[in-house]
Amino acid sequence: MFTGIILAIGQVSAITPKEGDVRLKIQTGKLPMSAVQLGDSIAVNGVCLTAVELGTDYFIADVSNETLSRTTLNEAKTGSPVNLELALTPSTRMGGHIVSGHVDGIGTILDKKSDGRSWRFRVEAPNTIAKYIAEKGSICIDGISLTVNEVEGAVFGINIVPHTLKETTLGTSHIGTKVNLEVDLLARYMERLLQGGSAESSEYTGGVTEQLLINSGFFKHQ
Repeated sequence: MFTGIILAIGQVSAITPKEGDVRLKIQTGKLPMSAVQLGDSIAVNGVCLTAVELGTDYFIADVSNETLSRTTLNEAKTGSPVNLELALTPSTRMGGHIVSGHVDGIGTILDKKSDGRSWRFRVEAPNTIAKYIAEKGSICIDGISLTVNEVEGAVFGINIVPHTLKETTLGTSHIGTKVNLEVDLLARYMERLLQGGSAESSEYTGGVTEQLLINSGFFKHQ
């Protein structure tokens, strides 16, 4: 588990095909590698990866085809900058929100413009996860815990302060940049709980509907 507070900007230094999938070597920048042990989880642009080899300024991780198919790591190139965060510990300050490192979908930056010393971004999410994104709720973008300012359909707005621009890859992003999105864990589990027994049926098509809310006792049908 993570908090979405980025500790360092790293860099992909090698991409090695390995028996059908990929092995990545990540230069870790200012990430405190003295605190990392073999087998630890490290979030790379919001993707939870396991360190299978360690150096003083790098780690190596295997990336499965499942992860490649669902995240922007599929488009990573040698030299690509990446946001890095170590897994939280019992003493970690909870500065962001609970992040699992399991990406829900890939979004696209549609617009960015300055607003004082900050920048406002508009990001389009896949339609399949747009329902989980709420105004003033939390969203994880490339591993960064952020607050949603406004939502219009599948497009949402965020405000990036100068520190976040400097300390994460959002500072060098541009219109058209693809980003990993992870929605708030509570939203996903709430939907599953609301499904109740219907979740066990293979015929269930998903989604929170008015009838589902009525059946769950949230309000009465008028």
